[in-house]
Amino acid sequence: MTEDGGGNGSGARDPQPAIDAVLETLADDPRLVHVEHTAASAGRTATLTDALEPTLAAHVPHEQLWSHQVTAIEALRGGRSTVVATGTGSGKSLCFQIPAAEAVARRETVLMVFPTKALARDQLRSLASWRVPGLTVAAYDGDCGREERQWVRTHANVIVTNPEMLHQSILAEHARWAPFLGRLGLVVVDELHVLRGIFGTHVAHVLRRLRRLAALHGASPCCAFGSATIGNPRELAAELWGDDVVEVTEDAAPVGPRTIALWNPEAAVPEDPQHPDEVRWSVHAETALVASRLIDAGLRTLVFCRSRRSTELVAEDLRRIVHSERSHRIRSYRSGYLADERREIEGALMAGELDAVVATSALELGVDIGGLDAVVLSGYPGTTASFRQQVGRSGRNRQPSLSVLVAGQDQLDQWMMRHPDSLFRRRAERSVINPSNPSVLVPQIGCAAHELAITERDHQYWPDNLDEAVAELVRTDRAVVRSTPSGERSVAWTGRGSPAATISLRSASRGEFRIQSVDGQLIGTLDEARVASSAHPGAIYLHQGRAWRVETLDRAARTAVVRPDDGTTYTQTRSTTSIALLETDRSSIVGRSPVHLGSVEVTTQVVGYQVRSSTTHEVLDRVDLDVDPSVLTTRGVWYCFDDRLVDDADVPPGSLPGALHAAEHAAIGILPLFTICDRWDVGGVSTAFLPETGTATVVIHDAFPGGAGIAELAFDAADAHLAATLDVLRSCPCSSGCPGCVHSPKCGNGNEPLDKAAAIRLVAATLA
Repeated sequence: MTEDGGGNGSGARDPQPAIDAVLETLADDPRLVHVEHTAASAGRTATLTDALEPTLAAHVPHEQLWSHQVTAIEALRGGRSTVVATGTGSGKSLCFQIPAAEAVARRETVLMVFPTKALARDQLRSLASWRVPGLTVAAYDGDCGREERQWVRTHANVIVTNPEMLHQSILAEHARWAPFLGRLGLVVVDELHVLRGIFGTHVAHVLRRLRRLAALHGASPCCAFGSATIGNPRELAAELWGDDVVEVTEDAAPVGPRTIALWNPEAAVPEDPQHPDEVRWSVHAETALVASRLIDAGLRTLVFCRSRRSTELVAEDLRRIVHSERSHRIRSYRSGYLADERREIEGALMAGELDAVVATSALELGVDIGGLDAVVLSGYPGTTASFRQQVGRSGRNRQPSLSVLVAGQDQLDQWMMRHPDSLFRRRAERSVINPSNPSVLVPQIGCAAHELAITERDHQYWPDNLDEAVAELVRTDRAVVRSTPSGERSVAWTGRGSPAATISLRSASRGEFRIQSVDGQLIGTLDEARVASSAHPGAIYLHQGRAWRVETLDRAARTAVVRPDDGTTYTQTRSTTSIALLETDRSSIVGRSPVHLGSVEVTTQVVGYQVRSSTTHEVLDRVDLDVDPSVLTTRGVWYCFDDRLVDDADVPPGSLPGALHAAEHAAIGILPLFTICDRWDVGGVSTAFLPETGTATVVIHDAFPGGAGIAELAFDAADAHLAATLDVLRSCPCSSGCPGCVHSPKCGNGNEPLDKAAAIRLVAATLA
């Protein structure tokens, strides 16, 4: 299934009366803090310079193409790489499906890359259903057996795959793919907004390796990118492809009337000054309550949750509280389900056999599940792009739709509840990658050298850092410099085996640890960077909603052995962190505070952990640990507060550590407002005196080796970021601090010390 932006809703039932009735019943509830109405809009069409062949025109679901589709198709016809960043249901898939079919008619091949196997299989079914003469489409993924892979290589002219298969199989074995690569005319990369951080950085190098090998075999493809609405689609696509890209962002598809309600449980709960950090309500229970109102009103509903475990909890709550005749018509949907299970659920929802599906973001990407009237979001999904993607899953046939955002307790959710205008009208965040990250660049250049010896000509693909990466490979005996008879120097791979097989595209760590049950069953894998905090002896490790307790951690064997746990408790590490500033690249001033960007070294020592109740979050036990420290070299941004500023802010020495710590937490919590990242993608350190700066300092750093580009965005947005941090501190109604302002779920110090009032004075004095 794929987005087609089609259908006009004629003959369909009108959900507007049910939507109005639900809103009327909620109108007097203090938790309903805002209702936003968006009027319907008509589509704008255009005509292609050269009309479509009749076999292709038959697959346009409306009389004419929308104008953004025409712009994209014309650019791709002209051989110009293009990114289409328009709304959910705007028909982005047609923008590359039609050029793909036309490329096949020219006897060219097409490679389509999707971030997940499920999306690739959906695209396979969609294109196969077109039955275009001469078009042979096939999937190439981990489910393919040896004989099937051979058939795909020799027969398919359109291949759908994922980045991992392109990286580890197609490029690493490019000689076998020479006939396909030699005729490659079009590359499709969908869900561009997912390609951020470390994953996007790896994919950027994979795509450059693809261009390099296509040129070796005689082809020069262009690329079609599809994306949700992000702040910098052209910039991100150009960094990924390594060449100029045309941007298409003006959405011309029609949309139906949309209503979005903001539901904030915090608005109805008075603060308990004796327990300011206590969880006073459950976002899961509130989500189930809101969704049950919609379902009982007859609205077909999709509920988005943040984790696999929460989907099961909310689905179970829903089945319990909706009218009994509807309980069997509610299903959960998440990664980890078998493909046949997912297809069965999608089909049942589209056929009207289900009233609700509770899902993770697995249903946010690409898969068209039309016929929905309402969406409930269990917590703000972290970015404007995801918010708009999830809201856009309802009302796909130009019908009225209702979406409800149920706020969580964290800083970003509560900020959105207090600033609804920003939620609906602010520009989407920028998404970043960092192709210069040596932790990614060097192994990827190693892959390129293994595929084909590197020469001076390869600077066209890596113009900035190729020499440094090659020097590191030679220094570590993974490559050697050779001279050809003509005197040209080349760099050939001399390491053991294929390097691609040892590199995970989702991580910048040196390798992954295996999570293994006591009887030898592989449960999952974990990045090396997260082992100390998530897989220490005694840790509760969650996988697909199931709890496991870590028995032993063998760093030499890179294995953590676990046994089943009842899930009634969870663990939270306590740690000490020190930071060293290695190099300053850029500096600026925000108010009265110098702010700097550069390389930092973060040393974290896990000293123990707390055992907490999964239901009450009460601390049940404290356990000391003696483990080796972990060292992270990454990118960071740091704010300096000199003694005069601290004095002017009336922050005495005893309050300064708590003020800095509270400001750090608030700043990290609101950072996703300015960049597409998760609070778990960054870390922070605050200290009343840092030797390198000689003053009080707050450091916010990328949580990945070498950096993922987040610190750079934080530096660029420093003025707005610090102002938003002050707003978080001032506008939260609590008196001494709570999860909505200064408490952090990932704090290694157990949220101690924190001084919210002093933090307000310090940041306000900085910005004065």
